[in-house]
Amino acid sequence: MNLIFEKRGLVDHKQRHKSLRLLISKVNKERKKQAKKIDILCNDLIAAQRDFIKRLNTISFTASFYESIIGTTDLSTLFYTAGKLIKDEIPDANIAFFLRQAESFELHLFESDQPITLEQQRLENCFTPELVDNICKSNKICTLEDMFAMGLQGNLTRLNKISAVTVPLGQFGSSLGFILIYRSSQNKLTAAELNHISAIAPGLSQAIQSCQVLSNSAD
Repeated sequence: MNLIFEKRGLVDHKQRHKSLRLLISKVNKERKKQAKKIDILCNDLIAAQRDFIKRLNTISFTASFYESIIGTTDLSTLFYTAGKLIKDEIPDANIAFFLRQAESFELHLFESDQPITLEQQRLENCFTPELVDNICKSNKICTLEDMFAMGLQGNLTRLNKISAVTVPLGQFGSSLGFILIYRSSQNKLTAAELNHISAIAPGLSQAIQSCQVLSNSAD
């Protein structure tokens, strides 16, 4: 009889030990699942915080930009101020403003006090009235590849060493022109930089129109 009880006790002990191991395994699995969910949540929070900071930076730049150009009535002064602010935001970049005309275009350059490399200095001279018109009609940010597709021609060896985009200037679907921004491809233009310029484009477009209206009235 004692032997039977001993065997039963041994079986019960093994069963409890097995149940305990299963319970511990289940708890560990649940703990890993929770840890994974927490990691995902933390990563999402970090990403959301980064996006929020980027938006704040864009808002800050936009507010500062508008504050600097408000009240400007002369087109040359407007482009000089805008070019300087954009260059301060995008280091080592070259800035040119193209305004659409009936059969041609106006080109306004921001003159930098820094030397421009041979590969960079002639990009705006590659623009023809047809290319300017095509870029204006696209009414979107255009990369160098887009410009080639629209008719850009030039020394391919030199142009391949440039990171360049155009940012549209327009009001209510009507294109006034665009901003050309370029620098060495070794320091490629970033999405954050382009977001900042895109954010100020509507206000700059309105300021350009106001200057044009005042200029026509004076004439």
